[in-house]
Amino acid sequence: MPEPVLLCYCTCPDADSARRIAEALVAERLAACVNQLPGIASTYRWQGKVTTDAEHLLLIKTTAARFEALRTRLLALHPYDLPELIAVPVEHAHPPYLAWVREATAEAPQDC
Repeated sequence: MPEPVLLCYCTCPDADSARRIAEALVAERLAACVNQLPGIASTYRWQGKVTTDAEHLLLIKTTAARFEALRTRLLALHPYDLPELIAVPVEHAHPPYLAWVREATAEAPQDC
């Protein structure tokens, strides 16, 4: 059975942090692709207050096998105390695209 593919959601406070996280995740083969969507507004309860902030949404494509490494790296890079990271399984998609996600996130072979 092929490795499950995940779509992960993560919000960032600004374009710079979103770009930095996206580039690191793709460069390190933890994500095949990260879409950066600016201009969203998030309303949430934090420390007893309801707040609305402008944010950037990251849509991160990875595999289930790479999720824990992705989570660890994202938490190390993210400026928030409690970053949003939600992963949902991709139930239906174009099979060649899923194959590309799997190939793009495969760990690089180690040099001897």
